[in-house]
Amino acid sequence: MRGSLTASVLLGMSGAQAHTPVGLAGQQVWPVWLSWVLYLTAWWLYLLGALRVRPDRRSRAAFHSGMLVCGLALFGPVDEAAAHSTAMHMLQHMLLIAVVAPWMVVARPLVQWRAALGPRLDPWTRPVLGSLRYPLGWALAHGAALWVWHMPRPYMAALQHEALHAIEHACFLLSAWGFWWAVLRAPPPVRAAAMLSLWLTLMHTGFLGAVLVFAPRPLYFPESRTLDDQQLAGLLMWAPGGAVYVAAAGWLVSRWLKPPVARQPPPQTC
Repeated sequence: MRGSLTASVLLGMSGAQAHTPVGLAGQQVWPVWLSWVLYLTAWWLYLLGALRVRPDRRSRAAFHSGMLVCGLALFGPVDEAAAHSTAMHMLQHMLLIAVVAPWMVVARPLVQWRAALGPRLDPWTRPVLGSLRYPLGWALAHGAALWVWHMPRPYMAALQHEALHAIEHACFLLSAWGFWWAVLRAPPPVRAAAMLSLWLTLMHTGFLGAVLVFAPRPLYFPESRTLDDQQLAGLLMWAPGGAVYVAAAGWLVSRWLKPPVARQPPPQTC
């Protein structure tokens, strides 16, 4: 717990010139404050819930690692650099989509959050958990979020308005979390749909990266962002991002091909 609280303070110090209320005024301040409050509240509630329902070591490590990466992406130097670089903005997006979201699937923090909040969380989580049986639906929702927010007008509007910027990041993180959960935890009846969802996402994100790489001119802020910077952004989505999806597909296949572990019969008593 002490390590997590120390990390939160360090994130706040490292992001003093980035996604923080420092240097902002008027209507630009409240979305940043709200983002910080939600981020720290989610971490604090997990710590409280972990005192009641102790997570295993892997889940605990995945959650704290994911929260650290999320904080560095949203409030640290990556966010500061993203204000001036399309490539760094893409790195920010890929950290949320391809690192934080799957780690949260491994962490399964809903158990600890429910332990901290009680049954009042159930009306919000039950419909979402029920929808996770449909990986294709989550793949479409996640794909829509990616394509809409990478169109020039929404993309530039998000950079100019903190509220839209926060909504953009929430769309990426939440849709990716649902997508990865539906795919990585797919039960046997929907495994084919999960694999199809994974490969569809691999193809359309690769195509989006190719659009950025081969565009003849900068698509975002052409007066200040260079074509080389945009091409690097496309490569980040195309190559490292694609590698994550391919690795996930390989992991799923190897997991599904493992023979089921036979249960040992209970010992007989005289």
